[in-house]
Amino acid sequence: MKPVDVLGVRVESPTNRPIVLLQERDGERCVPIWIGAAEATAIAYAQQGVEPPRPLTHDLLKNVIEGLGRRLTEVRVVDLRDGVFLAELVFDNGTVISSRPSDAIALALRVGCPVSAAESVIEEAGVTIAPEADEEVEKFKEFLDHVSADDFDTGTEP
Repeated sequence: MKPVDVLGVRVESPTNRPIVLLQERDGERCVPIWIGAAEATAIAYAQQGVEPPRPLTHDLLKNVIEGLGRRLTEVRVVDLRDGVFLAELVFDNGTVISSRPSDAIALALRVGCPVSAAESVIEEAGVTIAPEADEEVEKFKEFLDHVSADDFDTGTEP
């Protein structure tokens, strides 16, 4: 497993579908994962420190984990099968639970645990950022600085 950083979410053109972008910590590859609008909102809220008036699903799960006396220690993106990413939640007692990466990442950001990805996933889905693409990465980071969770609003109640 390789440590990755969650760069953030954005809406990909021309599909207008949100993606979360993971970047290997000690490398040049990024892994884009297409996600749902609700998960994009949850990730953006967590990165911006937004606390909704009522707990969202990921906030509720965080509260349940803490209420049961457990701690989420790591989120792992473990596989890519037929274009579908698979993740795992790893707990302090050794329990491992299968998860969608978008939900796992939203939860990891709330509890402050590390996120990692299997080398095989990074090999298969990773995109190497060429030096000339640095400007695009900077634009993406600037976008993340100015994006609001409301940009991913689906019109459904949180």
